[in-house]
Amino acid sequence: MDQRPLAVYPLMKTLIRTIAASVLALSMGSAALRAADLPPAEEKRIEALIAAIERMADAAFIRNGRLYDAATAGEFLRRKWRHRAADVRSVDDFIEKVASFSSTTGRPYRIRFSDGRETACAAFLRNELNSLGKKEP
Repeated sequence: MDQRPLAVYPLMKTLIRTIAASVLALSMGSAALRAADLPPAEEKRIEALIAAIERMADAAFIRNGRLYDAATAGEFLRRKWRHRAADVRSVDDFIEKVASFSSTTGRPYRIRFSDGRETACAAFLRNELNSLGKKEP
């Protein structure tokens, strides 16, 4: 049988709770730091890619078999980017981890143009990224 005084147990509970809270705070803080590591130039390029999708008034964004207008697609990509911010450290990460496929089903995102052509969203964004690179001084 344990011979320690009962007064020790509340102190142990407090210590365990304090350690658990500290570990949680540190893990949340490190995720925020990882998200903050995105260089401003990369953030600007990602925003430019999302804006390119939002400007496509005559095209549809296809996600899991459903068609969405350009504004809805841009809003969705920004939300998903914020949700996955800790995983995005570059524009390439954004394309590969956020804007290429559904995290739920694994199905690739597509863009359907008014003439009926379709392309993978990742391919469209890579083309846009190349165009951006040519426009920058």
